[in-house]
Amino acid sequence: NQSFQRKPRVAKRDLFVQSLMVAKAKEELEQEILVKEEEKQKYLAEKAPPLNTGGFSLAQLQDLCRELHAKIDVVDEERYDIEAKVMLNTREIKDLNIKVLDLRGKFKRPNLRRVRVSADAILRSLLGSKHKVSMDLRANLKSVKKEDTEKKRPVEDSDWRKNVEAMSGMEGRKKMFDAAKGSAQ
Repeated sequence: NQSFQRKPRVAKRDLFVQSLMVAKAKEELEQEILVKEEEKQKYLAEKAPPLNTGGFSLAQLQDLCRELHAKIDVVDEERYDIEAKVMLNTREIKDLNIKVLDLRGKFKRPNLRRVRVSADAILRSLLGSKHKVSMDLRANLKSVKKEDTEKKRPVEDSDWRKNVEAMSGMEGRKKMFDAAKGSAQ
């Protein structure tokens, strides 16, 4: 029962503290708005004093307009310069953020699909036009002619039991069959 009764008191206290914090933040925000408005008024009074155009002749009004236009041009140039600096800084900040992410290695890697590529295609992509060697493995194998193997193994028509190894396999059986067929005729 005691723990059950303590919880509402803690919640009430937290709510009270929270409401005090919100009230204090609201007061500070209002005060900050007033300070900014005062600074704005001071700046405008300093940079743009009120105009007294009463009693000016036409020539004096034209001179005043020329002065104001010159001041406007100066302000526009300053604004343009500041905007260019801001753009340059934001671009630099983006580049630095990208570099930081690259150094950390925490950029998201895309899911890669398996692609079947031949060895020739890989070499062509790596070496470009320098690639002239074919990677066809079957073409690079040494070709063996049947005539060469037959020359190495002399055919003996005598008793087959003398040379069992020479007569083993399909070639040996064929030779034996051909020998038997030749002697029968």
